[in-house]
Parts: sequence; structure tokens; C-alpha cells
Amino acid sequence: MTSSIFMHPATIFIIGALLLPLANKLKIQKIWLVLVPLLAFIQIHYLPESFGQVEWLGFDLQFGRVDQLTIVFLHVFTLMALIGSIFGLHVKESGQHLSAWLYVAGSLGTTLAGDYLTVFIFWELLAVSSVFLIWYRKRKRSIEAGYRYILVHTTGGLILLGGIFLHYQNGHDLSFVAISPDTATLAQYIIMVGFMLNAAVPPIHAWLPDAYPEATVIGAVFMCAFTTKTAVYVLARGFAGFEALMILGAIMTLYGVFYAVIENDARRILAYHIVSQVGYMVCGIGIGTEMAVNGAAAHAYAHILYKALLFMGVGSVLEMTGRSKLTELGGLYKYMPFTMICTIIGGIAISGFPLTSGFISKSMIIAAAGEEHQIIIMLMLALAAVGTFLSVGIKLPYFIFFGPNDCGLKPKEAYWNMKVGMSIAAFMCIFLGVFPDYLYNMLPYAVHWQPYTAHHLAETFYLLGFTGFAFYLMSKYLKPHDVSNLDLDWFYRRGADWFMWLARHPVSATNEWVSNVYRNVGLRFTMATAKALSWFDWEGIDWALDGSARGVVKGGDQVRQFQTGKLQQYIGAAAALVFIILIVVVLI
Repeated sequence: MTSSIFMHPATIFIIGALLLPLANKLKIQKIWLVLVPLLAFIQIHYLPESFGQVEWLGFDLQFGRVDQLTIVFLHVFTLMALIGSIFGLHVKESGQHLSAWLYVAGSLGTTLAGDYLTVFIFWELLAVSSVFLIWYRKRKRSIEAGYRYILVHTTGGLILLGGIFLHYQNGHDLSFVAISPDTATLAQYIIMVGFMLNAAVPPIHAWLPDAYPEATVIGAVFMCAFTTKTAVYVLARGFAGFEALMILGAIMTLYGVFYAVIENDARRILAYHIVSQVGYMVCGIGIGTEMAVNGAAAHAYAHILYKALLFMGVGSVLEMTGRSKLTELGGLYKYMPFTMICTIIGGIAISGFPLTSGFISKSMIIAAAGEEHQIIIMLMLALAAVGTFLSVGIKLPYFIFFGPNDCGLKPKEAYWNMKVGMSIAAFMCIFLGVFPDYLYNMLPYAVHWQPYTAHHLAETFYLLGFTGFAFYLMSKYLKPHDVSNLDLDWFYRRGADWFMWLARHPVSATNEWVSNVYRNVGLRFTMATAKALSWFDWEGIDWALDGSARGVVKGGDQVRQFQTGKLQQYIGAAAALVFIILIVVVLI
């Protein structure tokens, strides 16, 4: 039974999503799109520490557990839901908004879950709802990318579920609590792998740059904020201090940057930078110290806002021009100046410029690596920061809004609601950089880090200045090219092609041959056997049974002839029979 009843934040979005078609019919959809996430954003500030305890089929479930780690993610998730909904006010299709809100509900439910079964339920809601944000674009490539996306995440969900089963078998406890690296079992490592897939940790990352660029404009804005950061939350909740995460996270930062530098499509550049930036968070979780976990949580908060701002910027360009490839854009600063400014703000925030949100969060993780004497890890993170500024801080806005060529387009500025959404995100990027304590006060541990030191400022300006000078010298070599870059998704794309070829040719041909053999040999043999059994039934079994019956009837008729009904004849026959038996006995 439910021990306490409280409105779950995910419930607000689920009910709001289900009522969206009605709001659309009543012509109040735009009001509803603002009201529901605003209500959720306010409501999370009044959550009790624990609510929603339920006993179900012998399992103790907890739908609400609130602490400082939970609060920082709930705060940014609901804020992002509000920004994303405002950005998408011009979209009349209720289905897109419905999918987005169910997606948000899955993220909030996972964040508040106190047990693995509840985590799994909302984890699957994340995957199922978000795929429609890809399919709603209604292009062939989007449909195909959506199928690959859902297949990959279904596989990840099965891995997670398998780990949960093994974990429960070992201890008969589904509580979602921190796990020590020293006592971790195979089951818990399997759970971690399931979480890592959603965090896009290489080599199980390629679903992200494959799917996100094919989503709708508002779909990409939502997707860049929730799936990977929800995965960061569950890793921070359960697996802080696992050294493998530190190493893999550092690799992620460079891996994503490398592909972002050589990419041509603006949204694929940003998708690869999600891999890179989430790498900082995964690395911080792997380091596991209070400062590192604080840095991971702070960077997740900052990343959601500046990455959403960047996706809104390039999404606005895509919405107004129909193009997202850098080779097809250029010279748009004259026609979309507001979008240009917001995109540049997002670019300098992700690059870690002073007075922006990236500066106060990313540096905390790098400093935590230095404190733990992880010099190589620290250098990898710093090098990734250089690549980030090169590809997103400079290359992306340069070739979209300036560039050596004018694309010849004269688009209008983005819709008013899109500008409002971008304005809120841009404001938060600057606000957090100027007032870092606003974010630091929400973090799970006390913050003793001061980002604005002379050493840190000088180091940042040296790195960014060197990167800007390098771009100036090598701009002609960094010019984008309209080519497709292979990633690890090539293996399952080609694997799927090979599987389909195998199914269509050898397997289909074998099935056809077996069918022909059955029709020509097996079916005839079966019919012949059936006829033989039928003949045996009629001519053998029926003859024996019917013949026996006829014999019994005939014998009865013959015996009936001796039944005269005269008593003296029966007594005489009996006496004669006794006399015959006595003679036989005497003779023997």
C-alpha cells in the first residue's frame, strides 16, 4: 500500500501530455505548453525528502527520493522543459509536444527513483517517447535513424534489466544506492554498462550522432538535454569512484572533439560535442571525490543550457533555411543577427570562457583530476577544451554566419518564441558565469573551489588565445567538406545489411527449398500414411471389432436355442453333465 501520497513531478508532465490534444482543440495549447512546465519547475522546490513508497508484488518501490544530488538535476530538467516548450510554441503538432513531455517525465521519474525497478520503468519511458521526436521529422533518414535508435536503446534496456535481475538474485534488494568499487559484482557492472550506453560512452556511443541530427528542430533541443544527463545522474548516484569511468570519460572528451572538428553538418558537430562534454562528467564521476562529483553535476547543469542554446541556434537556422550543412551556409549574420548572437554565446560558454557557465563547471573537473595527481587525465581534458573552442566556439558560428562564401539565402529571423527560448538559455549561460554561487549552492557537497583566480584566468586566456590564433592560420585547412565520416555505427549498420542479405537470400532460399521438399515429398508421404492408417482403421480395426461383435451375437443366438423354458429338461441336462464329469474323473 502507498504510505504517502504526493504529486510526482513526472505526473504533472504525463497528465499535461495526455491533455495536450484537448488543449489544442480548445485553442489554448500555447498557454498549456508554458503552464505545465512552469508548474513543475515551481513544484520541485516543495518536494519532501521521501514520498511514493509502494509495496508491489513483494517489492518495495520508492518513486520519490530527494537530496542535493537530486535537486540539481530536477532543477535544470524542469527549467529546460520550460525553455524547450517555449522554443517550440510555433509547432502546432500536439504529438511532438506530447512525446517531449513524456520524455521529460521519464527523466524526472528516473532522477527521483529510489529503487532499480522504478529506474527501469522510467528508463524505458525515456527511450520509447524520445524516438518519436526523431520520427516526427518524417524523412526517410529520420525513420531509419529512429529504428536504429530504438533498437540500440532496447538492447541497452535489456542489458540493464539483466543486471537488475542478477543484482536482486544476489541480495534480494532493489534499493538504488551508491556502490563501492571494491565490492562491485558482475551484476552491478552490467547495470553500469546499461547506464553507460545512454551516456554515449564509446564504443557504445554512435547512436547519438546518428539519431540527434535527424530529429525535429524542437526534438533535438529536448534530446540534447535529457538522455545523456539522466545517465550522468544515475552514474553519479551509483558508481562514483569507478576508475574505468574516469579513463573512459577522458577518452570521450577527445573522441567527440576529433569528430566534431572534421564534421560538416552543424547538428552532427553539436551531437559529437555532447559525447565530448558528457565525457567530462563521466570522468568526474570516475574520479569520485567530492569536488569531482560536484564538478560533474555542475557541468551537467551548465551543459544542458549551453548545448540547448546551440541546438536552438542551429535549429533556428534549419527552420528558416532548411539547411544545416556548413558548406551550404554562410553570410547569415545580415539576416539572423539575434540567432547569431545567441549561438556565439553558446559557443563561448561550451568553450569555457570566463563569465560563462562552462568556465565555472568544466574547470572544477580538471582541477579535481589535478588534485588526485591524474596528470594524463588532466592534460586530456585540457586538450579537449582546446578542440571544443576550435570546432564550436569558432568554426561553427564562423561558417554559418560569416564564412568565405555567401550562401545566397535571405532568411527571416527566427520566430518570436524561438528567440524567447534562446534568450532565457543565453541569459542563464551568462548569469551562472557571473554568479557561480547560484549553482554551487545546489551541488551535493560544499564547494571550496574558486574559479576566478589569476592562475585560472591566465591559463584559460592562453589556451583560448592560442586556439583562436591557430584557427586564423589554418582556417583554409579547417574548411568543412561535404563528406560522410565513418563511426562505430558502421558496424551495426553494415551488420544489419548483412543480416538482411542473409535473411533475404540464403535463409529465404533454404526455407523455400525445405518448403518444396515438404510439398513434393513430405506432404505426399504424409497423405500416403494417412490413407494407410485410414484403411487399417476401416479394414483392420473395424473388421476385428465388428467381427467380434457379430460372433458374440451369433453365439448368443445358438445358445438361445437350448433355452426351452422346461425345468425337467434343465435338470436332466445338468444330471447328464455331472455324470459325464464323474466318468472323466474316474478314467483319469
